[in-house]
Amino acid sequence: MKFKSKEKSTTHLTVRELTILSLSAALLFVLQVALGFLPNIEITSLLIIIFTLVYRFKTLYIIYTFALLEGLFYGFGIWWLMYLYVWTILFAIVYLLRKNKSVLLWAIISSLFGFAFGFLCAMPYLFIGGAGAMLAWWGAGIPYDIVHGIGNFFVALFLFKPLYSLIRHIYSKAL
Repeated sequence: MKFKSKEKSTTHLTVRELTILSLSAALLFVLQVALGFLPNIEITSLLIIIFTLVYRFKTLYIIYTFALLEGLFYGFGIWWLMYLYVWTILFAIVYLLRKNKSVLLWAIISSLFGFAFGFLCAMPYLFIGGAGAMLAWWGAGIPYDIVHGIGNFFVALFLFKPLYSLIRHIYSKAL
């Protein structure tokens, strides 16, 4: 005999939600691979921002599925561990600021995240080889972080509104 709870579970996913979240993770993966030939120009940051604003905590399913797909495709290395926490940090920042509607704010956050990406990814090297190894790894990537930050700003500035509207519309229709 089943008893129905009066409260809706926040961890329960409907088949439709599971499908949308799975397709969102696949979209992240495909776009990341497709844009891989560009040096640190990506849409992943913007999509994680938008997914967090629309899906809230369910975005974590997307992030970890995306990281798993990346590991399966490229192989599991230290970079893979970075993906587990780096994208979660972006999720947390966006979640804390989720009530803000400014496209400029989201472009700035995406940009700052791009500038900080190399530093955040250098953290494991602090534990593996000490501060010198971390600083050397981070320092070598600074030119790429600059491109990453600038690229993220313009990608978010121009694509936030149309992608946010589209994803919010698709998600609201699926529920």
